[in-house]
Amino acid sequence: MSSTVITNIATLVTNDPSLGSPLGLIRDAAVVVDGDRIAWTGASSKAPATDNRVDAGGRSVLPGFVDSHSHLVFAGDRTEEFNARMSGRGYTAGGIRTTVAATRAASDEELEAGLTRYLSEALSQGTTTMETKSGYGLTVADEERALRLAARHTDEVTYLGAHIVSPDLADDPAAYVALVTGEMLDACAPHARWIDVFCEKGAFDGDQARAILTAGRAKGLHPRIHANQLSYGPGVQLAVELDAASADHCTHLTDADVDALAGGATVATLLPGAEFSTRATWPDARRLLDAGVTVALSTDCNPGSSFTSSVPFCIALAVRDMGMTPDEAVWSATAGGAAALRRTDVGRVTPGAYADLTLLDAPSHVHLAYRPGVPLVSGVWRRGVRVV
Repeated sequence: MSSTVITNIATLVTNDPSLGSPLGLIRDAAVVVDGDRIAWTGASSKAPATDNRVDAGGRSVLPGFVDSHSHLVFAGDRTEEFNARMSGRGYTAGGIRTTVAATRAASDEELEAGLTRYLSEALSQGTTTMETKSGYGLTVADEERALRLAARHTDEVTYLGAHIVSPDLADDPAAYVALVTGEMLDACAPHARWIDVFCEKGAFDGDQARAILTAGRAKGLHPRIHANQLSYGPGVQLAVELDAASADHCTHLTDADVDALAGGATVATLLPGAEFSTRATWPDARRLLDAGVTVALSTDCNPGSSFTSSVPFCIALAVRDMGMTPDEAVWSATAGGAAALRRTDVGRVTPGAYADLTLLDAPSHVHLAYRPGVPLVSGVWRRGVRVV
């Protein structure tokens, strides 16, 4: 195993709170990578000798982004739907059926090619850990193959057979819930770490969602939930009740919802790309943060409501439109995402963590919001290997 020091870093984001702030900033810093792990951080002048040396050139380094919510196994295109929505039509969950039809018709090779394309796209923008879901097959065979393909490329795989009620059983939701919690779950559980459900009008109600998540937990899958995106509902309360790792969207919240999140271990994952792409109400990140809720930022990359793989774009949206400071948004897109996946080995630059690093062509992480839309990521290391 060889070691590498990255030196002459203007600002290093470690996410080590023992250094005096949540971001744990070190100025004029260096990082030592040994194999696939971080071995040391500190002042550049005190960096130990290593086998290799990289000069950051007075630029900023931060942890690789942790994108804890995406839907990457799909086929087809929903440009017409987006165009209609931007021309005045509202967003509903029904458009998912369009992607279901295209995904079922696609070959394994086509689905995997799309998946790897979007993962590569995200990696080039600094994302080194990415969760992705099924949910566009809605048959036993199609859900199983989506998860099997995803598991070849990421450890963070989520079974979302409960995205919407399958068109095949649209007149019998109870039968579809029985399928999702029975034969489909049996086929999908070996390929997944998580189970998710879209708890929303037009998808699954609170009782159905509880049954689905409970069944998944009995099979060893940990819950997460699409909660309170389009309307007020039981999703957030259910997430906290079941110790879900995250409640995702959290757009429409009561005071009781915020209190529940603040009092539990469930992370509120905010997905500003969805609000941007649907012209919906922005989640109130400030309200959550001031209440002490742990917040993550993610892309929700999917073909219908948030077709972006760019965490930097979502950081800029969160700062501009959701009440977050640049520091809070960067923390939420790194350490917050790791918390939403219940990981301590990513989302931080501390000894023992994976050497997942993003080098910005800027002296500070604040430029991610200060210079929106500019491709600032000039280098990415994943598990100690420079991949961008």
